[in-house]
Amino acid sequence: MQNLKLFRIESNRATQLDGYSAKYEKRIQVLFEQNLEVLLGVRFVDTEFRTDKEHRGRIDTIGIDENGCPVVIEYKRSQDMNVINQGLYYLDWLVNHQGDFEMLVLKKIGQEAAESVEWSGARLVCIAGGFSKFDEYAINQMIRNIDLIQYERFGGDLLVLQKINGASTHNGDGVVGSGLSLSKNKAMTAADQLDRADSGVANLFGSLREYLAGLGDDVEVRPLKRYFAFKRIKNFACIGIQPKGLLIYVRVDPDNVELKEGFTRDVRNLGHFGTGDLEIRIKSIEQIEAAKQLFEEGYENA
Repeated sequence: MQNLKLFRIESNRATQLDGYSAKYEKRIQVLFEQNLEVLLGVRFVDTEFRTDKEHRGRIDTIGIDENGCPVVIEYKRSQDMNVINQGLYYLDWLVNHQGDFEMLVLKKIGQEAAESVEWSGARLVCIAGGFSKFDEYAINQMIRNIDLIQYERFGGDLLVLQKINGASTHNGDGVVGSGLSLSKNKAMTAADQLDRADSGVANLFGSLREYLAGLGDDVEVRPLKRYFAFKRIKNFACIGIQPKGLLIYVRVDPDNVELKEGFTRDVRNLGHFGTGDLEIRIKSIEQIEAAKQLFEEGYENA
């Protein structure tokens, strides 16, 4: 994070804080595992997970993200290309042993999570003190879900995270394992619903997608079974395709919003797809304009 400078202000005097990487890899792993949902939006499943005897691997951390997608997390104290190669090796093993993972999720989290695993979005998260330009280039050539997260510590109580690789759009293809899976649901996906939507709804989605993707270079779009997830490190908007419009959930506190019937709704105590506590219903371009401030707030909260 060469361009990041952090200062502590005391009595109107600024003192620059020096950033550093953890002295030991295990310390950063423990820190992340104890705060996985807050930092990455991932539920912890297991640590130091051993693969089979033939594969002879040990995955630093495995989890399941807010979209139900399996996540392999690998850590390195500083800059190291091997973390990416090693992580891909483990990710391949995981998607080819879906049943093993789902049984583990069943044991550690519960039946609902195990039955709703979203394998099309299985991904690798590499966490390190730095990545080279060659790492970034290599990742951008791969048709896999890979996130490079650079961390830096400041003092004893500050942690900064930065997503290194740029925005991308994933179609969900190419991540299919051969293992026996508990979830065999072949229901229509969000992409299928968009393909079958009338031109008015499709045009609304196209306009909103263009706007959301333009909020920052770090925005990713992930088509999933029931919705399209727009995310940075975490989701900030989840869009479902409806017969007459779009149903959207955003990462915004409803207490800070003047709710309008038929347009915005507090769904903190209601079950719904995706993530976010504020529901927005969009049926026109004018409503997209009216909701832009909420989308921007969701982006900042992610």
